[in-house]
Amino acid sequence: EHWYQRRLRGNVTTQESICSVPAHSGFVRGMGINQAGDLLLSVGDDQIIRMWNVHQMLTSPTIDPSTTVTSKTLLTGVDYQWGSSADTFVTCGSSVGIWNINRNEPLKNFTWGVDTITSVVFNKVETYMLASTAQDRNIVLYDCRENNPLRKVILSQKTNQVAFNPMEAFNFTAACDDNNLYSFDMRKLSSPLNVHMGHAMAVLCVGYSPTGREFVSGSYDKTIRIFETNKGRSKEIYHTKRMQRVFCTHYSADSKFVMTGSDETNIRLWKSLAWGKLGPVGAREKSALDYNKKLIQRYEHHPQIKRIKRHRNLPKMVKSISKEHTNIRSAKKKKEDNKRKHSKPGSVPRVAERAKHVVKEDS
Repeated sequence: EHWYQRRLRGNVTTQESICSVPAHSGFVRGMGINQAGDLLLSVGDDQIIRMWNVHQMLTSPTIDPSTTVTSKTLLTGVDYQWGSSADTFVTCGSSVGIWNINRNEPLKNFTWGVDTITSVVFNKVETYMLASTAQDRNIVLYDCRENNPLRKVILSQKTNQVAFNPMEAFNFTAACDDNNLYSFDMRKLSSPLNVHMGHAMAVLCVGYSPTGREFVSGSYDKTIRIFETNKGRSKEIYHTKRMQRVFCTHYSADSKFVMTGSDETNIRLWKSLAWGKLGPVGAREKSALDYNKKLIQRYEHHPQIKRIKRHRNLPKMVKSISKEHTNIRSAKKKKEDNKRKHSKPGSVPRVAERAKHVVKEDS
């Protein structure tokens, strides 16, 4: 039985819906907006691409799409090319399609493999570059100006989503089913730049801060974590008793807030800096905050200060699963050490953590 999935637009400050319209027959699988913020794209299970005028949404409670395009294949995601005058967007499903908003047929179709492509995203710096993830564990890079995909890397587990760093054009981060996130340089896919650990279950989504210095991830373990791009451990963990699996995460334009969407149909707004103060700050209060920050930076390597700074309260389920994963890793490491100790020197080489998760790179 088909049903209409409604697409909502709301005001964050008042927590009220501004516009609610029937968008697609079935689930809405993806949305994308242009840089000017006046055109919104949506795709769903009905294989239809709809374009919406954002300004009309703000003034009218119910509107009709400005353009409707029917695709020949099932669509699982959409993204709009970044740029003030861009009129190109990309969709994914059985293939990656490059579209123009003024045409009813895709300009190009990219394929590499046979499995369903689950997500696709444009690079906001090198605006002709894009990346996709698929069910067969690969991450594929494309250039809109070329006729074939550029490069592909296959990981040990399926990748759920990819996000490009908005300040470093060549770097992107992938959220994977093996509880980790991997930051890559697209010029060298044989080994990730960093492995970000901490989640107890599969990582489902990732989103970069506009500053490019940190990103937020959401997981099947019902928590969200904020990572610094050059650190392997999260600096902040958020969770609530009612929040379920987190499927999407985004930063606000000023990077002060994080928005998440979870399985219990709620959208939540979090501070990106947990102890940060909202509202105006007086001169004396600002001076005291800066002084405390400098004290933490000066003594951050002291064992007790480091313990207090890193400690976070976790749900019982996440804590027990994380402890089990730690025991498993320790047992594997102990087994390798014993094997190396009783083997011929050099016969059991040490493998870096970054090199363990990449299966193959193709170009």
